[in-house]
Amino acid sequence: MNRSDLIEALAERCPHLTAADAQAVVMTLLQTMAAALAAGQRIELRGFGSFSVHEREPRQARNPRTGAAVEVPLRRGVHFKPGKALRDAVDRAAHPKLP
Repeated sequence: MNRSDLIEALAERCPHLTAADAQAVVMTLLQTMAAALAAGQRIELRGFGSFSVHEREPRQARNPRTGAAVEVPLRRGVHFKPGKALRDAVDRAAHPKLP
């Protein structure tokens, strides 16, 4: 599912929203989440999961071809940890015979 599929699904499930309204809702949500993560905040959606920013310390690495030392700067990345309800739903979909 991509962003346009999400917008379409939202417009179908909420008939009072036009496609343009659904697009505005999805875009606002994504932009707000991106801004919060860029500011270093954690996002927790109960039952779905949580997004957090993880920092990797600067380090010295090696170029595999030449063996020369290379400085790798501090890196920030987004980490997603699924919630229990999402994990269980995915497990049930993959293994329908599970309780």
